[in-house]
Amino acid sequence: MEFCKLQIGCLAVLLYVALIYSKEYKHHHVNLKGTLFDKMLVLGILSVIFDGATAYTVNHLDTVNPVLNAILHMLFLISLDAVIFLLFIYMLFTTGSYPQKGRLLVYAPFVVNVVLITATIGSIDYVQGEITNYSTGFPAYACFSMAAVYVILTCATFIKRWNYIESHKRTSIITYLLVLTLVTVLQFFMREALITSIGVTVFILGIYLNQEDPALKELSRYHGEMVMSFANLIEDRDNNTGGHIKRTSMYVGLIAEELRKNEKYKDILTKDYITNLLKAAPMHDIGKISVPDAILQKPGKLTDEEFAVMKLHAEKGATIIRESFRNLGNEEYRQMAFEVARYHHEKWNGKGYPVGLKEEEIPLCARIMAVADVFDAVSEKRCYRDAMPLDKCFAIIEEGIGRDFDSDVAQAFLKIRDKVEKVHADFAAEAEQQVQITQA
Repeated sequence: MEFCKLQIGCLAVLLYVALIYSKEYKHHHVNLKGTLFDKMLVLGILSVIFDGATAYTVNHLDTVNPVLNAILHMLFLISLDAVIFLLFIYMLFTTGSYPQKGRLLVYAPFVVNVVLITATIGSIDYVQGEITNYSTGFPAYACFSMAAVYVILTCATFIKRWNYIESHKRTSIITYLLVLTLVTVLQFFMREALITSIGVTVFILGIYLNQEDPALKELSRYHGEMVMSFANLIEDRDNNTGGHIKRTSMYVGLIAEELRKNEKYKDILTKDYITNLLKAAPMHDIGKISVPDAILQKPGKLTDEEFAVMKLHAEKGATIIRESFRNLGNEEYRQMAFEVARYHHEKWNGKGYPVGLKEEEIPLCARIMAVADVFDAVSEKRCYRDAMPLDKCFAIIEEGIGRDFDSDVAQAFLKIRDKVEKVHADFAAEAEQQVQITQA
């Protein structure tokens, strides 16, 4: 046990993480579905086990079967490369940069390296060091070289996609990437150190605490459901807008993802921004809680006086958000919810309400919300008119470019017409199903 105390300590930490992780999922009634983190956790545990086993066998060459020793080293080298490789894949997914095409270039080096390690494991050699023995030869160098390559690629992806990573997660990611990088460098140049298990343990623990803790995910989900439920309460007062907040929220998400492809918005539409936007979108009509039922539920065109009262919902909504969300703890989300509620009826030409902002004076989140809101308003049935044909609805958005809507936002919306139509059709089918169930 003298030569594998470090690995035993690291294994205890990883097993504890695995226990808490599985218990949390069971507590929240969520089934483990083989996510990337699940695979990293399992491979990390195996890597540390094989690391400890080889630390023992390499120091007891006279009593350990050479074939067993070689097999254990092969399993350790492959599992170590595998867990580092999965970290790289995890970073690609986390930053939204996992390629839809050319995936072979991502996986090929790892597959080739596994084949090389397996084919050449018989050539592995062992060196007697001052403190401990250690393995050397082509398989060992191939493993640590590939691990170094994927650590570098992971760090490069993190730096390149900095703006797409949620701000509260960056410090933790920097910490475990620095530890992993330092361990990789030391292990590569100081083979006698045998500290790879520290790097594996630190980055898995960091990912768990910062990104994969089921309790935090559940808390975030509860917050989203609370916001949506609150918005639904407001919508239930308006018989004209059933399903409006859900559809517009989905349209907003589709627009934002498409707009991210525009170089102009790449550094604006970060993951933080889009996450906050999706949570803010359902709150855009919260001010309607202050509109009298006689106006909100009127089955016909509003008079000028009634419309003036209706228009107040934008300012009222902004005030409600400012006062009610004062101690929320997420200033970026609070500000975006405020802007979406207050400015989603502003027009690009300055003829909207309540302020009369024009062009880029209107916050981007509100410009996105405006397109989604108008499209849903004209494409759905109201008690005083039927839904317009979808061709006409898309034509309204196109005709409003440069007048009602930001050209970039509207063009992004028009480019995803097929996705928008699918959302519209899915909601229509769901509504029809509900009607059939009610009638039955």
